Amino acid sequence: MTLNVVKHHRWWFAISSILVIISLISIFMKGFNFGIDYTGGTIVEVVFEQPVEVSQVRDVLKEYNLENAQIQLSGDTTGDTSGKDVMIRTRNLESSESAAVVESLTKNVGQNTVKRIETVGAVIGSEVTEHALTNLLIAFLALAIYISYRFEYKVAISALIAIFHDLIMVLGVFSYFQLEIDASFLAAVLTVVGYSMNESVVIFDRVREIHIRINVLIHLQTLQTPLLHKVFIVVSIHWQLLCLPAYLFMYLVGIQRRTLRFV
Repeated sequence: MTLNVVKHHRWWFAISSILVIISLISIFMKGFNFGIDYTGGTIVEVVFEQPVEVSQVRDVLKEYNLENAQIQLSGDTTGDTSGKDVMIRTRNLESSESAAVVESLTKNVGQNTVKRIETVGAVIGSEVTEHALTNLLIAFLALAIYISYRFEYKVAISALIAIFHDLIMVLGVFSYFQLEIDASFLAAVLTVVGYSMNESVVIFDRVREIHIRINVLIHLQTLQTPLLHKVFIVVSIHWQLLCLPAYLFMYLVGIQRRTLRFV
């Protein structure tokens, strides 16, 4: 069975265009939910007399709408998610809010001693973001030059449009659902762009190879349907299925390692 992509190309373009438009509207209207890695915040570090569970601390923070705060165990710990020395990193808090949080921790979790309450700057500075964007632009230009030289300029334009499409979709999802953007977001975006670049080069190289083998003039739709089927199914989907176990492994192990010391 051959997937007739060309026959329904208007539907694919329409669906893709609608999603891109929604993403752009969300990006410009709602913006992004930047975490404290980008905006800075407040660090509250306390030492409890007895080991406490991270879940106990987070339950207290929920009362102040701080359930997304980063809770780090430092010093001696009695397990993966419990310890005496607890450091809470959250959004900027007023002195009264910090005092209320500490008081609530004392009342609901246990007696503790405050080691420090201080305001910290953003972990991801504007300079780091600027360098990442510069490197991204250089990568785009290098890819355009390479594809234009290896194939033709029309193919380079198509590849760049596909990459921008993937990038906008990722940004749109984070903006629409207001997912928190933390320190790992920049690396994730660069990873998506890297995979998109790699797939664009592989796919267009496969298309060129198939075109070279065919010397008979055939109607465009007759030619492109089996060609796109081979490229889309054999190259793209099979490649993603091959990488999926690695994605799942990194996700599951990453979550497990995160719960060890930094929850």
